[in-house]
Amino acid sequence: MRRALTLLFSAFALNVAAQTTPPKLEPIPEPPPPPVSLDEPLEPQVTILRRGEDKVEEYRMNGKLYMLKVTPPQGVPYYMIDNAGDGHFMRHSLDSGVRVPMWVIGTF
Repeated sequence: MRRALTLLFSAFALNVAAQTTPPKLEPIPEPPPPPVSLDEPLEPQVTILRRGEDKVEEYRMNGKLYMLKVTPPQGVPYYMIDNAGDGHFMRHSLDSGVRVPMWVIGTF
């Protein structure tokens, strides 16, 4: 008898809990558009050149050369990257391991 009453009260309590009205929800406003600066291009400018038999791709951002991709006729392409921004390029291959992100936060 106690089990029957417990089940009856449990079913009644669940029914009442399911019928409660949810709080009034407001729609989420649209996010603002990302800031777009017309001064800085979003993608690098790529220039493809031929030096002998090698194909050289020059990557420039804001007119500054920061990376070269050299593709020889036979073999694996390699990259020449200016890590410090001082014009001294270092050779990197695709299998050089982990690379630390080097983003420019701000310039003065």
